[in-house]
Amino acid sequence: MLLLGILNGMAQNQPTVVKSPPPLTRILFIFDASQSMLGRWQSDTKFNIAKRILTEMLDSIANLKNAEFALRVYGHQYQYPPQVCNDTKLEVPFGPGNASKIKSRLRTITPKGTTPLAFSLEQAAKDFTPCTNCRNIVVLITDGLEECSGDPCAVSKMLQKNGIILKPFIIGIGKDFNMAFNCVGTYFDATKEKDLRTALNVVISQALNSTTMQVNLLDETGRPTETDAGMTFTDLASGKVKYNFIHTMNNRGLPDTLVVDPLVTYRVDIHTLPPVTIDTLRIMPGKHTIAAVDAPQGYLHLKMAGSSNASRGLQCIVRKSGSPTTLNVQNFGENEKYITGHYDLEVLSLPRITLKDIDISQSHTTTIEIPEPGIAVFRKSFNGYGTLLLNDKNKLTRVYELNETLTLETLYLQPGSYKIVFRPKNSRSTMYTVEQSFVIESGKTTDIQLYK
Repeated sequence: MLLLGILNGMAQNQPTVVKSPPPLTRILFIFDASQSMLGRWQSDTKFNIAKRILTEMLDSIANLKNAEFALRVYGHQYQYPPQVCNDTKLEVPFGPGNASKIKSRLRTITPKGTTPLAFSLEQAAKDFTPCTNCRNIVVLITDGLEECSGDPCAVSKMLQKNGIILKPFIIGIGKDFNMAFNCVGTYFDATKEKDLRTALNVVISQALNSTTMQVNLLDETGRPTETDAGMTFTDLASGKVKYNFIHTMNNRGLPDTLVVDPLVTYRVDIHTLPPVTIDTLRIMPGKHTIAAVDAPQGYLHLKMAGSSNASRGLQCIVRKSGSPTTLNVQNFGENEKYITGHYDLEVLSLPRITLKDIDISQSHTTTIEIPEPGIAVFRKSFNGYGTLLLNDKNKLTRVYELNETLTLETLYLQPGSYKIVFRPKNSRSTMYTVEQSFVIESGKTTDIQLYK
């Protein structure tokens, strides 16, 4: 009973996970109805075969949840010749349960005209109405190349960069067009009738299904033991952030499985200190992908000797050795993880303490301890201007400017020899400047009386 009660308590303490709704996948079929589609291809014309196979596919996916379909056709409104390069039309817009409308419209179309591929892709951008949680996918089925001097590659790149569509799918009928369409999107060759059915099945599967992957954060021995770092997945084409995760080890001690969109090429930023990056991550649809990146880490612990409260709020600037750029500002009393290597530290004490070439090694905690400060109490008979100087081997270095509006001021100072130079605020003559030397010891209070 006691064990049951403990387990129940643990279950009740688990956080409630609120899952985001799945995105709506919108697939626009751009269908070639140019005159060349009337050509014979094995058992029938290319147009009839493509129409029949697409219709069969629509029957199998018509009732899928979180999916909508639309149909754009080109080359079907104007007879060729003459060449009409704006011959493209959205015949069936997106909407729930409209597969039957697409099938019905396909039955009434007759191939007539030319092949304005680039213009059709460009117009397709208008077919996808604004949506905050949608995956927009184009499936282009064609038997020919651009005939209207357009640039399908440039248009596709522009649409992907603007986040309008994901990388398109192109199915080439009757001939291998790989060289021409590889820059447009993911190309599938259908030189035979059966190849078209296979290609369309693969395309729909990849379009509708997410793929699993994992990120291995490798230590110095090449094992995936590092974890608990934030990860940002960014779409390389559009520059938009797709996912944010915290890296996790599962119950078997392995990097946890992520489910991501396989149609996106990612940049993955691992938010370690300093960050590490997977510049280009391509996911193989339908196969578990393992991405690995070197991320060996150790700890830096900052502490102050003694039991003084002076460490409260004390911070340290951390930089890569030799770099002027601030990497992190770490609080005293805390542990922080860093990628293994050498670092320069600047402790924001009075005076500041600079430590060079501090080594952070794999799975090791490097502890930096600074002396406990002493307390300097400045008692001023007059408001005035005062400069606090550190006296190190007769070299005076500015440490602090006293507050001109206060007559009593208390500072935590690192042990050492100091000099205070002071002039009353209302005095208009330099001759009224006074100076006083004093020594600060750890854990002790020193009174400095100015103008007794």
